[in-house]
Amino acid sequence: MMTRVLSSPSSHVSSLKYSPRRVIRASRDHLRAETLKSHQLPSGSSSTSLCSCGRKHFLEAASPTMPFLPICSPNASRSKDVSETFHPQRPDWYKELFAWFLSTGMRSYEAEIAEYKRKLFEKLAGKAETVLEIGVGTGPNLKYFAGNENVCVFGMDPNHKMEKYACESAREAGMKPENFRFMHGVGEAIPLDDDSMDSVVATLVLCSVSDVTQTLNEIKRVLKPGGIFLFIEHVAAKDGSFFRHVQNVLDPIQQVVADGCHLTRNTDLHISAAGFDGGTEINDTAIYSFPWIIRPHVYGAAYK
Repeated sequence: MMTRVLSSPSSHVSSLKYSPRRVIRASRDHLRAETLKSHQLPSGSSSTSLCSCGRKHFLEAASPTMPFLPICSPNASRSKDVSETFHPQRPDWYKELFAWFLSTGMRSYEAEIAEYKRKLFEKLAGKAETVLEIGVGTGPNLKYFAGNENVCVFGMDPNHKMEKYACESAREAGMKPENFRFMHGVGEAIPLDDDSMDSVVATLVLCSVSDVTQTLNEIKRVLKPGGIFLFIEHVAAKDGSFFRHVQNVLDPIQQVVADGCHLTRNTDLHISAAGFDGGTEINDTAIYSFPWIIRPHVYGAAYK
């Protein structure tokens, strides 16, 4: 295992609200005129929701185009939004199949990676009350918040079929219903306000976003000053190696079968270059329960 510490961390503060306009500002220029019309909040329409941590977390949008989903609401209306621009659209059967696979086919991986995750999530103990997890998937990370009644987790994913699995994981972790919210969205256009999160978490996510730089900019935007970004990602093998050659060949297939996942991303370089003012810590390791083409991993923390 190798560690790269780019600089050292700083400190943190509070407050959060849901803001559909942030989605518009985060989306690319060619979408702005269109999304501005469809995501505008009607005047006088706002409601609040309180987490058990006692903070005012968000203003729910009255507009049906950008719902902030209540926990485990299977009948909540879902409509097309800006996320479709950034995430490849899949039929419902594909989304359901992929969600089922993640819930059943990742157990050996989660067992091997557990110690790395435990050490990362320890960094949040007593410091983070509002946490956004990008690409929450089936919720394998929620168990690391067990016993922390003051933390409120916003789990965001572009695949709405993940919701039932994520909610079940939250229940199994002993989280109160009001302490977990599932959100339909993408990392390139996070529908939350500036400086609103104590922490952002992404594990096996930056491999599949369409724009890594945009996603990292959004993460920095929503983090509070001193906030912490935790990450675990598989990355490209060493340039010129046999493994890298095989990754190059298989990458187009991987993107189709694994919902946009890229085998050849140097995600560590993207994180290093993202400009986290408080510093970045990146560690290299190898995970053997994954197929060998996805063995190289990086994990660590970056501080705003």
